[in-house]
Amino acid sequence: MPLSRWSCPELAIELTARGIADSISSSTVRRRPAQDALKPWQYRSGIFITDPDFRAKAQRVLDLYARTWQGEPLGTDEYVISADEKTSIQARCHCHPTLPPGGPEQCG
Repeated sequence: MPLSRWSCPELAIELTARGIADSISSSTVRRRPAQDALKPWQYRSGIFITDPDFRAKAQRVLDLYARTWQGEPLGTDEYVISADEKTSIQARCHCHPTLPPGGPEQCG
């Protein structure tokens, strides 16, 4: 798994399991990169789109990021708010299996 997908508690457990540290807290793991030369949040990366229809599928969102709507530029008093944009949250596997739909009478 790439390091960018690991949480601080997961990294602390891995450091201990590999014998790199006898014990280390997740808060120390969080603090260390800020004190060191390692600053992965300061590096730029790119996304390479492989879907040939990406532009057509994403055009409305791309236009909003470019501050246009239906080909017209947004006014200075118009804003775009993205309620689902969470830049620091990464998609992860479910910790628990999902439950089937149903009411409390189906839960055991």
